[in-house]
Parts: sequence; C-alpha cells; structure tokens
Amino acid sequence: MAQDREQRKEYLQKKKEVSQLRAHLTSINIEKEKLYQQLRSGAEQIRSIMGNINQLTQERDQLTTQVKSLKEEREKLNEAVKEKSHDKQDVLDKKKDLLEETGRKENPGRLKAEIARLEMKIQTEVMPFEKEQQLTKHIKELKITLKKIEQRGEAWKEVQSASADFSDARKKANDIHQQIQIIAQRSQEKHEQINKFYDQIKQLRQQEKPAKQKYVELKSQLDEGKKKFDEVVARVNEMAKLFHEDDEKSFKAKAREKSVEVQEKLKSGKKLRMEDILAFQASKE
Repeated sequence: MAQDREQRKEYLQKKKEVSQLRAHLTSINIEKEKLYQQLRSGAEQIRSIMGNINQLTQERDQLTTQVKSLKEEREKLNEAVKEKSHDKQDVLDKKKDLLEETGRKENPGRLKAEIARLEMKIQTEVMPFEKEQQLTKHIKELKITLKKIEQRGEAWKEVQSASADFSDARKKANDIHQQIQIIAQRSQEKHEQINKFYDQIKQLRQQEKPAKQKYVELKSQLDEGKKKFDEVVARVNEMAKLFHEDDEKSFKAKAREKSVEVQEKLKSGKKLRMEDILAFQASKE
C-alpha cells in the first residue's frame, strides 16, 4: 500500500510537471516565433535594399560606359584641336610672309587698273623699243605683285577657315568635356547612394545579431524541452495504464466479496438493496 501511495504521488507530480512543461514550451515557442517574424522582416528589408543597389549599380555602370565612350571621343577631338592649331599657325605664317612681300597697303584693284592702262599704252602709243621693254617688264612685275596679293587673299580665307575649324573642334572638345563632368557627377552620386544602402544593410545585420543568437538559444531550449516533455508524458502514460489496471482489479475483488454477501442474504431471506443487486451483477460479468 505504501508503494502504491508513493507511485500515485509520483503520478500526480508527473502530471503537474507535464502541465508546467507544456506552459513553458508554449511560452518559448511564442517568443521564438516573435523573433522569427522580426528576423524575417529584417531579411525582407535587406532584400528590398539589395534590389535598390542592383538597380543603382546597373544605372551607374551605364553612366560609366558613357563616360568612357565620351573620353575616347574627347581624346580624338583634342588631337583634332592640336592638328587644327598647327594648320592655323601654318596659314598665319604663310599670310605673314605674303604681307611682308607685298606690303599691307597694296590695292589689287589699283594694280589691275595700272596693268590695264600700261598694256593699253603699249598697244596704242608709238614709243621707242627700249621704252616698250621697260613698260613690259614693269607690267610683269605688277602682275607678280598682283598674284601675291591675290594669294594673300586666299591665305586670308584659309586663315578664316582654319580658325573656324580650330574653334569648332575646340568647342566640340569643350562640350564633350562638360558632358563628361555632368555624367561623371551623376555616376558618383549613384555610387554614393549605393554605399549608403550598403551601410544600411550593415547596420541591419548588426542589429539582428542579438535576435539571431537569441533565436538559436530558444530553438535549442525548445528542442531540449520537447525531449524532456516527451519523457515525462511517456512516464505519465505508463503510470496511468498501471493505475487503471490496479483500479480494475480492485473493483472486481470487491465485487466478488459483495457477491458473497448477496448470496448469504439470499440464503437467509434478507431483503436486497439496489447496490447489492448491482454488485451481484458485476461479479457475474
């Protein structure tokens, strides 16, 4: 009997322990799920930020490609500027030489008129042969001077054309340079935005470290608690089965005793109560 009482006492304690363990596991699981949702929310934020980073990286790389292409074009234009500068200087030198040879005040119209007058004079006037030769020689000299003056005019046109080409090439190079500066600035802004997003990710991951550690701890506690819970439940079930059998044996023994009493009452003619009848029926079963 003492052993039976000890077993029943243990049984009740184990049942109480099962209840306590269940409540404890429920509490741990609730806290673990809260942490899981927190970590999941952080992971979604990181995925969203990474999406922004990927988009910005693609845009930055496109801008970088544009800058590279424009730099190559600018380099070609700079070479053209150098070439045009040399051409312009050559034409200026040519013009300077012609000015020195012809003089700055020579008028091509006056020279043409003088040449025409002298040629007419030779044709219409009677003059000594020597005089005619002198005029012919002078006409040749005037024609040479006129040709140089006309060349000077062509040189001036070349100077204007070379200057225009030089200015155009330099303007294009400067325009390209301005485009490079603008696009490079936009690329740098994209790069800085990317770095800020990476800083945000770094901060989020730093913030989630304690939550991750706590989640792992709670999961470990939950696993250990479940193992303990299963052990206690198994013991409770085992003892419950044992006590059920003992209760059934005790009931049958009492029913047999009661059946004997009922039979004695029947023999002596005593009146049977309802509990006597039930006990007698139980003993038959």
